[in-house]
Amino acid sequence: MKLTAILIMAVIVEAIITYLKTFIIDKKFQWQNIVAIVLGIAVALAYSLDIPSAAGVNASVPYVGNVLSGILISRGSNYVYDLFKMLLSQKKNVETIEIAGADGSEGAEI
Repeated sequence: MKLTAILIMAVIVEAIITYLKTFIIDKKFQWQNIVAIVLGIAVALAYSLDIPSAAGVNASVPYVGNVLSGILISRGSNYVYDLFKMLLSQKKNVETIEIAGADGSEGAEI
């Protein structure tokens, strides 16, 4: 499970960093991104949406999952859908590797 959690959080952090790079385009600040993030976080908090928790990764700090979810939600439905597909695919691959090594066999090395 810890390997899955690390993978999921790495994908989420990479997605957020990629998003933050769009804040300045051609030396112009894109204020629309800030509005989208604030709105996304507000919606995630209001409806208790927590994407990492839904993927099996629970935060020990309250509201961290909601804030991360809000940032991801602000990217739009296509982005969130693609992220979920990628996370589920990666989680399935990691679980297959963990199961392969659980019976005493060497399993796959990462």
